[in-house]
Amino acid sequence: MSASGITRRELVQRGGLLALPALLGRRVASAEPFGATAAPAPPALPGLRIGPEMYQSIGVRPFVNARGTYTILTGSCMLPEPRAAMDAASRHYVHLDELAEAIGKRLAELTQAEWGMISTGCAAALTHATAACVTGGNPDLHVRVPDLRGFPRDECIIPKHSRNVYDAAVRAVGVKVVEVETAEELEAAFGPRTALVYILAGPNADEGPLRTQAICEAARKRGVPVLVDAAAEVLTVPNVHLQLGADLVGYSGGKCLRGPQAAGLLLGRKDLVKAAWVGSAPHHGFARGYKVGKEEAMAMLAAVEAWTKRDYEAEIRTWASWVDTIAKRIAPIGGVTTSVVPPEGLSNRMPVLQIRWDKSKLGTTGEAVAKLLFESEPRISLFPARGRTGPDETGLNIGPYMMAPGDERVVAERLFVVLSNPPKVEEKPPAAPAADLTGTWDVRIQYAASTSTHRLHVRQRGNDLDGVHQGDFESRDLRGTIDGDAVQVRSHWEHGDSLSYTFTGTVAGDEMTGGLNLGEYLDARFSARRRASGRA
Repeated sequence: MSASGITRRELVQRGGLLALPALLGRRVASAEPFGATAAPAPPALPGLRIGPEMYQSIGVRPFVNARGTYTILTGSCMLPEPRAAMDAASRHYVHLDELAEAIGKRLAELTQAEWGMISTGCAAALTHATAACVTGGNPDLHVRVPDLRGFPRDECIIPKHSRNVYDAAVRAVGVKVVEVETAEELEAAFGPRTALVYILAGPNADEGPLRTQAICEAARKRGVPVLVDAAAEVLTVPNVHLQLGADLVGYSGGKCLRGPQAAGLLLGRKDLVKAAWVGSAPHHGFARGYKVGKEEAMAMLAAVEAWTKRDYEAEIRTWASWVDTIAKRIAPIGGVTTSVVPPEGLSNRMPVLQIRWDKSKLGTTGEAVAKLLFESEPRISLFPARGRTGPDETGLNIGPYMMAPGDERVVAERLFVVLSNPPKVEEKPPAAPAADLTGTWDVRIQYAASTSTHRLHVRQRGNDLDGVHQGDFESRDLRGTIDGDAVQVRSHWEHGDSLSYTFTGTVAGDEMTGGLNLGEYLDARFSARRRASGRA
């Protein structure tokens, strides 16, 4: 279900310039043969200029979003209705408790849930919901969160299939997570301290002994509320999760609903939603930082109002026509095939265009093409191929969900140019290792504002490395390579949270230095020294 000023260049087609200057107001600059370097950084600008070039005025390069509603890509672009509501709401003062009451009532009318609340995103909705189940709206308890010592209920049951990076929003309240993997474990997990059950909506929760309906039935017998995280799903009316027996369900405002990115929805049982509001900003306590302004609140309500009038199936047909336009444009390119995965499920529901080719014949990879498209002009964000591919098969996936009218032609022309003359990826055999890294390495990591010492237990076999990366708290398997004196070591740990470390550097004797990519947590630097006792 999640990325720099700008110069513009015209797309270049083999044999001549592309006639694109009139594409929905998109400006196209001078042509340049494919294969040149990425667009240069723009000159320094005097300051923020409100208008179409606002981001460019501070040195940030917008792009065509052919991926989807990822937070790192700023979710979605708001529809006209919430944009207008946000502007109108900013011009008046209201009392936030009165506003919450009125919005709760209106959301109930629109969604057929008992009550509703606007939050600062779905993650905040999950946190408020968890706090409501733990405190029940009791301020004596609320002001002590996340210190739950002495609370009557402080446990949250989570099926293993629902453990994910977003359950941090639940854990933020301080609850103890009880993970279950079978129906028997679920039955045994319920007890007097159980405050709630959390479920991540999706295929894993739709079938099997720990499907949503079965969990809800078990929880209802014991009076335990069930919270469903449906952040990226379409909003169903009546609500499918509440119909299955859930008590609360959270949605992201800046995804399918096309409301503010900093807004979300909590729907469900009136008493629990009201308790969630008690524990939210503007009220003081641990959740004061999750403040939703009148502007986001009214814009989010407007997005829900608009949702009840939107023809989503017609939107899907429009997206299907866009991917068809792209597929037809690149069809003449030899060795490139396309297929469309039809919309399925409720999350990120859209047709997806799969573009595939044999990397040994085309001489490039989906990763290389995606990188080029994101770094050059016009800037396009799309996915390299994921899922099942053959040993030499590579490609791209295009999700039209968050594209704007006209983007399909920009993407089609740019893909035609790039795939007609693709960036070559040379695969050469690795050089003989300059050292044997086998042993135990103490690694000093310099983060943004702190340092830490990790440990790498490495075994080297030829150019391949494996072993264990011992972090501050968690250990995980490592894999890597050595090419001459160039070293790359990767590790990944995921269990609720997700940590990805990629060490890239050089080795000289018993020392290594280089850069550390931390995935979503950006970059750091590292230096490592092998322990004398750990040498092979």
